[in-house]
Amino acid sequence: MACGMPPYTRCVRWRFGCGQIWQILFFLFYLNHIVSGHIRYSIPEEMKKGSVIGNVAQDLGLDLKRLRSGRARIVTGESIQYTELRTDKGILVVNERIDREQLCGDVTPCSFSFEVILENPMELHQITVEITDINDHSPTFKRDSIHFEISESANSGSRFSLTSAEDPDVGVNGLREYFLTENDNFVLKQNSNADGKKYAEMVLQKPLDREKQPNLSLKLIAVDGGTPQRSGTVNIDITILDANDNAPVFNQSVYKATVMENAPKDTYVTTVNASDADIGSYGMVTYYFSDLNSGLRDLFTIDEKSGVILITGLIDYEKDKKYELRIDAKDQGGLTDSSKVIIEVTDVNDNAPIISVMSFTSPVSEDSPPGTTIGIINVKDLDSSENGQVTCKIEQNAPFKIKSNLRNYYTLVTDTVLDRESVSEYNITVVATDAGMPPLSTRKNFNLKISDVNDNAPVFLQSVYIASIPENNSPGVSVLTLLAKDPDVNQNARVSYILEDTNIGGSPVSGYITVNAESGVIHSVRSFDYEQIKQLTFVVKAQDGGSPPLNSNVTVKIMIQDQNDNPPQVLYPVQTGGSLVAEMVPRSADVGYLVTKVVAVDVDSGQNAWLSYKLQKATDRALFEVGLQNGEIRTIRQVTDKDAVKQRLTVIVEDNGQPSRSATVIVNVAVADSFPEVLSEFTDFTHDKEYNDNLTFYLVLALAVVSFLFITCLVVIISVKIYRWRQSRILYHSNLPVIPYYPPRYSDTLGTGTLQHVYNYEVCRTTDSRKSDCKFGRAGSQNVLIMDPSSTGTMQRIQNEKSILDEPDSPLEHIGEAQLFSSRKMSSSDMSYQQPLCRRRLHYGPLRVLFLLYFFNIVAGQIRYSIPEEMKKGSLIGNVAQDLGLDLKRLRSGRARIVTGENIQYTELKTDKGILVVNERIDREQLCGDVTPCSFSFEIILENPMELHHVTIEVLDVNDHPPVFKKSNIMLDISESANLGARFVLESAEDPDVGVNGLQNYILTSNDNFVLKQHVNPDGSKYAEMVLQKQLDREEVSHLSLKLIAMDGGNPQRSGTVNINIMVLDVNDNAPVFNQSVYKATVIENAAKGTNIVTVNATDADSGSNGYITYSISNVKSNIADLLSIDQVSGVLSVSGPIDFEKDKKYELRIDAKDQGGLTDSSKVIIEVTDVNDNAPIISVMSFTSPVSEDSPPGTTIGIINAKDLDSGENGQVTCKIEQNAPFKIKSNLRNYYTLVTDTVLDRESVSEYNITVVATDAGMPPLSTKRTFHFKVSDVNDNAPVFSQGVYTAFIAENNSPGVSVLTVKAKDPDENQNARISYILENTNIGGSPVSEYVSINSESGVIHAVRAFDYEQIKQLVFFIKAQDGGSPPLNSNVTVKIMIQDQNDNSPQVLYPVQTGGSLVAEMVPRSADVGYLVTKVVAVDVDSGQNAWLSYKLQKATDRALFEVGLQNGEIRTIRQVTDKDAVKQRLTVIVEDNGQPSRSATVIVNVAVADSFPEVLSEFTDFTHDKEYNDNLTFYLVLALAVVSFLFITCLVVIISVKIYRWRQSRILYHSNLPVIPYYPPRYSDTLGTGTLQHVYNYEVCRTTDSRKSDCKFGRAGSQNVLIMDPSSTGTIQRIQNEKSILDEPDSPLEHHSADSSY
Repeated sequence: MACGMPPYTRCVRWRFGCGQIWQILFFLFYLNHIVSGHIRYSIPEEMKKGSVIGNVAQDLGLDLKRLRSGRARIVTGESIQYTELRTDKGILVVNERIDREQLCGDVTPCSFSFEVILENPMELHQITVEITDINDHSPTFKRDSIHFEISESANSGSRFSLTSAEDPDVGVNGLREYFLTENDNFVLKQNSNADGKKYAEMVLQKPLDREKQPNLSLKLIAVDGGTPQRSGTVNIDITILDANDNAPVFNQSVYKATVMENAPKDTYVTTVNASDADIGSYGMVTYYFSDLNSGLRDLFTIDEKSGVILITGLIDYEKDKKYELRIDAKDQGGLTDSSKVIIEVTDVNDNAPIISVMSFTSPVSEDSPPGTTIGIINVKDLDSSENGQVTCKIEQNAPFKIKSNLRNYYTLVTDTVLDRESVSEYNITVVATDAGMPPLSTRKNFNLKISDVNDNAPVFLQSVYIASIPENNSPGVSVLTLLAKDPDVNQNARVSYILEDTNIGGSPVSGYITVNAESGVIHSVRSFDYEQIKQLTFVVKAQDGGSPPLNSNVTVKIMIQDQNDNPPQVLYPVQTGGSLVAEMVPRSADVGYLVTKVVAVDVDSGQNAWLSYKLQKATDRALFEVGLQNGEIRTIRQVTDKDAVKQRLTVIVEDNGQPSRSATVIVNVAVADSFPEVLSEFTDFTHDKEYNDNLTFYLVLALAVVSFLFITCLVVIISVKIYRWRQSRILYHSNLPVIPYYPPRYSDTLGTGTLQHVYNYEVCRTTDSRKSDCKFGRAGSQNVLIMDPSSTGTMQRIQNEKSILDEPDSPLEHIGEAQLFSSRKMSSSDMSYQQPLCRRRLHYGPLRVLFLLYFFNIVAGQIRYSIPEEMKKGSLIGNVAQDLGLDLKRLRSGRARIVTGENIQYTELKTDKGILVVNERIDREQLCGDVTPCSFSFEIILENPMELHHVTIEVLDVNDHPPVFKKSNIMLDISESANLGARFVLESAEDPDVGVNGLQNYILTSNDNFVLKQHVNPDGSKYAEMVLQKQLDREEVSHLSLKLIAMDGGNPQRSGTVNINIMVLDVNDNAPVFNQSVYKATVIENAAKGTNIVTVNATDADSGSNGYITYSISNVKSNIADLLSIDQVSGVLSVSGPIDFEKDKKYELRIDAKDQGGLTDSSKVIIEVTDVNDNAPIISVMSFTSPVSEDSPPGTTIGIINAKDLDSGENGQVTCKIEQNAPFKIKSNLRNYYTLVTDTVLDRESVSEYNITVVATDAGMPPLSTKRTFHFKVSDVNDNAPVFSQGVYTAFIAENNSPGVSVLTVKAKDPDENQNARISYILENTNIGGSPVSEYVSINSESGVIHAVRAFDYEQIKQLVFFIKAQDGGSPPLNSNVTVKIMIQDQNDNSPQVLYPVQTGGSLVAEMVPRSADVGYLVTKVVAVDVDSGQNAWLSYKLQKATDRALFEVGLQNGEIRTIRQVTDKDAVKQRLTVIVEDNGQPSRSATVIVNVAVADSFPEVLSEFTDFTHDKEYNDNLTFYLVLALAVVSFLFITCLVVIISVKIYRWRQSRILYHSNLPVIPYYPPRYSDTLGTGTLQHVYNYEVCRTTDSRKSDCKFGRAGSQNVLIMDPSSTGTIQRIQNEKSILDEPDSPLEHHSADSSY
């Protein structure tokens, strides 16, 4: 800020400012002449208090008297006064200790000034005192030690800035130079800042080596030039950071180890160890295999960190006896070392013998003699020497032995006689053991089955079979199942059951029962009657199917069980047609009177003959009861005169059978005291009585209609039956009769035997039957036959014969390809016979012929062929017949064939030509891998006599594989500090080919840094290394991309390529470099904290942590450190304290940039401070008046203020103004005084108060201003009349209101305030209907509330209109008027009035309703009105009371009375209705009216009812009764007839399905899309099959499958639909006894 001096005068920075001197001398502006002088003194700092500075009086030419008279004194703006003026002596002395460093810091020269003032006249003399420096401070470092971390890769010449020392002294006493203790690596370089300050840098002159000396400790000494000389010291600690300059080194060049063959996974082999002199990540060594082929990689693994080698795969001595591995050790900088590991494999006996089956025969007949050959085996062991010597034996104690032949062939023969029933099969285990240690063995199991001969007869499970069957059974029903077992199998165990001829009651037993020959199921031939025969005893023989057959017998007893098949017979009362009255009961009979007793008997026995009696029907059930056990009919109450004379009782007699049977008896009882009374009731006398004609008519009509329906139904049923009978006779005629062939053990199906006709089914297949889904199942009992015109044999016989079934197109052959199995649950006896439903055609190939072991000489030969791999299938290998000297006839007669133990047979012997050809593609790499030479062997065997020829095929390699690298890219990370000659092992390529076709050499693309060196492993495989020949520089090339090409030697030559991507790792070999040596910037005075000043930027060519730079301010004074700060990461220099232009106009800083390796660079920053206007004006209030009346004239003064600014010049020039657009203005006066006055007329109602803001602004840039707000209020005058909020007020009031009730409130507002705004409300005088308005309403003068003076009546007056005046309390008062309308609202204060019907005292009957009135008949209408209006006049009608509420209803809105049901004769003639009429008001009001209604057809009837006359009427009860009875009987007969017909149909249908007559020919009906099967269509006769089922077919296993193409039909007289249609329809087939239901349930899909 300005100092108040001429611009060329410099303002020195003292402890006090010189800018406030004008405040002391402001009163001198009134004087015309001011005397002034200037003197200067120089003194050293730290002088004692009272020391003389100088003689002021003498130096200013003043005497001591003038000093005293002029009241001489020192004027200074600081709080500390360093000097004192002694006016008595006229000298200036030291008043306080003066410290130059405290007073001026490093500013030179250092001085302070003050004024000496004298009065009368005024004199002003300026005195300046200069302070000189003394050496009272030593150089000082801020810290005791300096720590550096410097990479050993730092280049020579790298600089490292050191912390500067500080010496508060100046000049010669200040800091002079630095000294560094002696060392071999660093020298000291001293520099000077622009302000003359010195700082030092360490310069690296010799490279560092962390491995030799990891730490350095130095001292830096700072010395000043004072006397005596002073110094300061700081320790420098240097930590040497590691660089990757050492490669790993193995402690052995070759490691040797041994491992056992077949060692388990993770077995320890050896540990390799390499050390690295570096530390940290550079010293971390990882191990890995170099250039291992895929086979070795699967066998061994190495731990990357520990170097432990473990086994991961199978070690096989036979494949490799020794392994040589190359191990690479690599540090994190990419430097490597290699070592070799030699692993010797110790052999173990790890190959067990291999057993190959050359021939094996199973089954063998149980009657085979001992010594029968059953198999030939070949045994070999891949091991050699003793481990390959093999011996064979049979493990079990079985009736077999093994014989040895030449060349490891063995024969397995029987040793004893075999018995299939004792042991049906043998698991023979042949053990082959070698001679190794420990010995290994192989087991081969042979499952030998013994075939059966018929040497056992069938045996029944029971000695006697006993079964029960209820009488009245259906013919053909199954009684029991016999089961005999035969230890033999197949045909020898096939048991047939035969009924022995015996007589029962003089009749043959076959007339009573039959037995199924296959299943042993016994069926009844006829229905048994317990009353005729109670037990059957007979003998059944079981015979097997062997040759000769064996048999055994068993006794069967069948007990007949009684059934409830006889209904009870009523003995009394005897039922006769003319008997009407059985018993007579006197009217005096008491409770329990015995009327009669019903007597009945049942010819059945047991509980079937127990009878119970029940009363089924009775004229009066409350009068009689029947004894449940004794049948006694007794009265259960006292007989009265009201009881009818004729009583009809229906008693039902039931037995206790299941189901029960019953008989019904009708007992007529007459309730009378004399016979004539009974006679008159039971005779058919007619009386002329008039009864309800309509009822009689409807009863007669219903009887006629039911009778007509009954007769029509009978006629239609009879007609349909006759029509169907004729059609069946016509359609059943066929030219193709059923072939009368009866296989053995099958019953006659033509009606002459025991099997009924219903067991004959026909299955027709469609034209696409060859591919249809129809499946036939073979019955477990093998009772399904195939019957067709071309064959008379069974299905089994046809299959065994060379017939149509052996043809490829036979439909049954297709059936055999997808067999179904029965899903029905079978008994344990049935399980053994469960077989596939359709027998598959069997194909028997020729059995292998056993080797002729009886020949003494075996011819042997050996040949060898050599062929290239990948030959096409069928390519010629060689002429075996010619090479072995065999003719083609010998090859065919000897059944020459190839024997090999491999899964894939690569060759094929063509015996017709005697040549050997390729059978499968031969891939040498797949067959042998890298083994050379590659070959495979096999034997050619000939029989009669045996010849064994060994053939070896050598497979030659072709160049069909290029060299392949496992990875497409090789990634290498190599430090740029890697030494020349460093080796980097590359991944090897693999070529499955061998020899010249294999991998030959590597080629590396040309580059400046690396050369390729190739090596050969002990196994002959090649690998390559890259050797560093030129130093890497990451800053020049950070990434290298090379290609390694692997070439083989084949023709054509093949190659493989892999990309080598080398990332050059960075080391700290570059120091940071600033992009500017000097940065210049400006900062505004008083800039906010955090304001960015300038951004310094240094770059480091290194990357990663080595290129990470941090920034710091170097050697800055403490006061500057509080003002400025720098971000260590971004280099942004920002304000951290207050910047004051008056204190410092410029700052010079030194910024250091340092990377993580300790390398640094420095740059200078010069900051210029820009002065700003930082002092705002000050406003002082001298006077202010508030409030002021709103009628004050413009120009009225309301306040006086004073404005001043501490700044000077333009920054101190102040102008004032009013900020708002307000009716005020400000006037300027002398000496910064301002007057605030009104500018226009004030209006309080518009604005009642003002916030006046006075702004004082100086002329600085930018200008500063100060605001002062004055709160000004305007006082009120009465200049506004009241105003109503509405132009017209409207209100509503209900009639019949209470006097004084509040109607509404009027409200007026006055913008004035206080008394001027106080409003009074006055009712203006007007007339309403000739009466003053005050008689109707009144108003509260204060609140404006209008009250009703009296009650209003809507029917008299409906509206009030009057005026209200509002007047304020001002002087004079002001007023205004408003119109008020009050609407009178209607209330529900009147009840409804009934207009019709008119209520009179003598009126009893109002309306008459005929008895024929229907629902909704209008009786009358109630009419009412209400004098109220609106919803109060809305009326509703309700029926309050009624004689019969279920007969009438009243319309809610219209009042219409209507019937709600049909009027009947039972309704009373006189009906009294009470109707209530209500309005819709709240609360509602109502009126009641009584309506009399007469229910009658004529007026006399009404009159008689309402005059209480009674008429005796006689009705014809009997006629109605008999009509109802007749209608019921006819309806019952009709329904009974329908039920009987349906029952008979169901019964006949069931009988037809069970006992179908086979002498009916097949119906030649051909549904759409189905071909004729009689030979005239496209389907051959052999495709038309007839299935004949045996006598036990109801429970046989024959299954039918649903056809997927829906082309299988069932043809029978009762159905012409498909199986699916029959199964889906809900018909009689749903019954559980239906045969088709069993068929459907047992079918498989």
